[in-house]
Amino acid sequence: MMPETILITGGAGFIGSNLVHRWHRNHPGDRILVLDKLTYAADSKQLEGLERVELVVGDIQNLELARHLIESNHITKVFHLAAESHVDRSITGPAAFIQTNLLGTFSMLEAARQAWAGQKDCRFLHISTDEVYGSLGEEGKFHEEMAYAPNSPYSASKAGSDHLVRAYHHTYGMDVVTTNCSNNYGPRQHPEKLIPLAIMRMAKGEPIPIYGDGLNIRDWLFVEDHCSALETVMLNGVAGETYCVGGDNEQTNLALVDLLCDMVDQYLGRPQGTSRSLKTFVQDRAGHDRRYAINAFKVQSELGWNSEVTFEQGLQKTVSWYLHGFNSIISPAPH
Repeated sequence: MMPETILITGGAGFIGSNLVHRWHRNHPGDRILVLDKLTYAADSKQLEGLERVELVVGDIQNLELARHLIESNHITKVFHLAAESHVDRSITGPAAFIQTNLLGTFSMLEAARQAWAGQKDCRFLHISTDEVYGSLGEEGKFHEEMAYAPNSPYSASKAGSDHLVRAYHHTYGMDVVTTNCSNNYGPRQHPEKLIPLAIMRMAKGEPIPIYGDGLNIRDWLFVEDHCSALETVMLNGVAGETYCVGGDNEQTNLALVDLLCDMVDQYLGRPQGTSRSLKTFVQDRAGHDRRYAINAFKVQSELGWNSEVTFEQGLQKTVSWYLHGFNSIISPAPH
């Protein structure tokens, strides 16, 4: 393929920065343009040292900026990851989630539609969440044909953005593709999320908060595997389609924390059980969904994607990344 410039919104965030590193590694001729507002959950240092990567600090709600970037750089591929993503924050401050996730996605779609008028071979990949489907019972898994049933302001804002993307395909004929992923984990994640928060609290001997009874279940996906799926969908996905991406790693929050406790103790040379004693059960999150799990058969069978990192391998990589140089634990080590 001829070298080109691609646009990644939210490319200084967790999943976005991992995607930048992957695309940079696998497509050495391409230039990567990152549009990021650099909110609390993003860090420009994640992109340092990468040639052919340019960071533009700006808001995805700025339609004119987005259109200018797409037109002036002749961009034909957009990975749209920029989003507010922390459920707890959406409960206490939902406005930012509506503005960024819904209005921001509208601005990006409209900018691309205007910039690509009359062009072919342009694609907009919208990265979303399995939380749009609501909560599962003890059986079954999320799949592409399920009805939406979001239960938090965060998931509702993402559901709305998914519908906008679908509408731009059916109304304007835009080449759009949507992915709905399960919970990501791995290097470069902001420490407000469960896994890095737990690791850092264990390392410092601080209480590890666990919501409710700790038996809520999530399907965990290593961020590198997710990025490989995004690369696959961008290059080979079918326009207008949705692909669910999961790690097939269902774990209760309690089992996950116990596993992390043992890994951290081993990494730091502590007696086993040291970190487990830090577990602290706290009041459950409002509207806390009980179980998520994804059936990734479609992306596996139609596009040939499969996860490659086992859950324990991914956790070991994650623990090692955060605890490298324990004396500087507040500033996690670079990749």
